[in-house]
Amino acid sequence: MEDKKVIKSKTQNIFIEGREKMTLTGVKDVSSFDENTIILDTEMGGLVIKGTNMHINKLNVDDGNLNIEGFIISCSYTEKSTSKKNGSFLSSIFK
Repeated sequence: MEDKKVIKSKTQNIFIEGREKMTLTGVKDVSSFDENTIILDTEMGGLVIKGTNMHINKLNVDDGNLNIEGFIISCSYTEKSTSKKNGSFLSSIFK
């Protein structure tokens, strides 16, 4: 009988509370951030969060958890990772 290995990929979840608080799981790295844009590398690919007066309250890359506060305008996934080892963030958008 053949033994099959089951490989579970980590999940990535986003919880937004009233467009003012965001909790993410599955975060690998924060590529860059300021009060208007946060660029992340997640288990599901690159993620760009846009808003105003945003700040990171808690980041734990060992657990993959991130908490953000501020007014959230949009979240959009990029096709590829945003980490620097795969090229710049702009190069991944404009391919």
